[in-house]
Amino acid sequence: MDTLDAFILDVNDVFWTYLLIPLVAVAGLWFTFRSKAVQLRLVPEMFRVFRDRPANGGVSPFGAFTISAAARIGTGNIAGVATAITLGGAGAVFWMWVMAIVGGASAFVESTLAQLYKSRGKEPGTFRGGPAYYMQRALGKRWLGVLFAVLITLTFGFVLTAVQSNTITVAAGGSFGDTGTTFKWVLGGALAVMLALAVFYGVKRIARVTQVLIPTMVGLYLLLGTVIVLLNISSVPGMLADIVAGAFGFREVAGGAVGTAILQGVRRGMFSNEAGMGSGPNAAAAAETSHPVKQGLVQTLGVYVDTIVVCTMTALIILSANPTLGERGGADVTQTAFSDALGGWAGHALTLVVFMVAFSSMIGNYYYGESNIEFITERRSVMNSYRAVVIGCVLLGALGKVSIVWNLADITMGAMVLVNLLAILPLSVIAFKLLDDYMAQRRQGLDPVFTRDRVPGLKNVECWEPAAEQEPAAAEAGREPARVRTAK
Repeated sequence: MDTLDAFILDVNDVFWTYLLIPLVAVAGLWFTFRSKAVQLRLVPEMFRVFRDRPANGGVSPFGAFTISAAARIGTGNIAGVATAITLGGAGAVFWMWVMAIVGGASAFVESTLAQLYKSRGKEPGTFRGGPAYYMQRALGKRWLGVLFAVLITLTFGFVLTAVQSNTITVAAGGSFGDTGTTFKWVLGGALAVMLALAVFYGVKRIARVTQVLIPTMVGLYLLLGTVIVLLNISSVPGMLADIVAGAFGFREVAGGAVGTAILQGVRRGMFSNEAGMGSGPNAAAAAETSHPVKQGLVQTLGVYVDTIVVCTMTALIILSANPTLGERGGADVTQTAFSDALGGWAGHALTLVVFMVAFSSMIGNYYYGESNIEFITERRSVMNSYRAVVIGCVLLGALGKVSIVWNLADITMGAMVLVNLLAILPLSVIAFKLLDDYMAQRRQGLDPVFTRDRVPGLKNVECWEPAAEQEPAAAEAGREPARVRTAK
């Protein structure tokens, strides 16, 4: 087992260092330049579009945001940050920030494309979409879409679901003082049953559940974190200085220098905020909105909430406890920091938070896999088999070794990133045309409404009918046609 773990780790280091990190950086910087830093200059617009309400009872932009947040705000924010710091030192946090800012442009492009090329779902007012769909429709390469669909199902449906289960088990074991095999079997079985009950609900109900869970869990976590930071307020300037110094190798950390900090920061940053990975677009496509750019902006804001807010809070909590560097740590490191600062009860409170974020992540992960399984085939037997394997991964994750589970996640996640970025690089020109259309309408004082005839040359776009087609199409589907609205 240790030999397998070492082999996976060696493959990861080569894959990420020499291929993925350069590709992620180049793609993010190109999208930033080409969009005139859309992820920075349109931050106020991101908050404005949250007020949109679906006209036909579908998933709102905020609802789609919470579905993606259910998968995005999870163990990466609690266990992933701990791993980045213990292996890469405080400097890894700086590179997580950079990853969020640069990756915000990638998140905008992929989510806007997902909205444009989405497909109508079986229930009225619902939609399906994501990288697999724009790979087939915009690039004309169904085989690439199928490849991505398989990769995201493996990564989120199976591997990352096992990661969430593993993290819950580690946190619960630390809280109850029991890490034995029987404890893991019982907890893993309970989690499997709970997820089995949850996955038989549709996307609308998933959105309603996450709309309650996400604000609650983030609010509780940030409240406790704020208390810990305030108790250590005098140390915050020093911690921030360590983050910046460690990022550029001014101080040696964890036996390594800037390379380790960058590697861990980018890996864990991408695991946490998923910018450019191709996962967020699956949730973005589910939204019913008047313009594709709106959901691109919403998903970009999600990257900031995840990394700049939640991950930074975790980093300050961990650094205040002076963690042991050079040895992998996970949720137990964050849990120890909570207990040291606030007492034993805080460690138990964090176990509750870990359960909430990890379990909601399992729901989001399941949805990503379901959406992509339906892209490949609509056979019910395949979907039921997928559900059974997902539930099995919950149990296996609870029983598995921490390092193997996380290292395997790095490989499958990296493969997803590679395929998605290679697809959206040539397609980004379409996203930028949509952005130009959106800004032109905003300059006219309008709440932007898009139809596919507004951008000449678009092909294979199922939704977004031109105005002349909307009335009969809407009547047939029992929907209201989109209308130009004055911006509020």
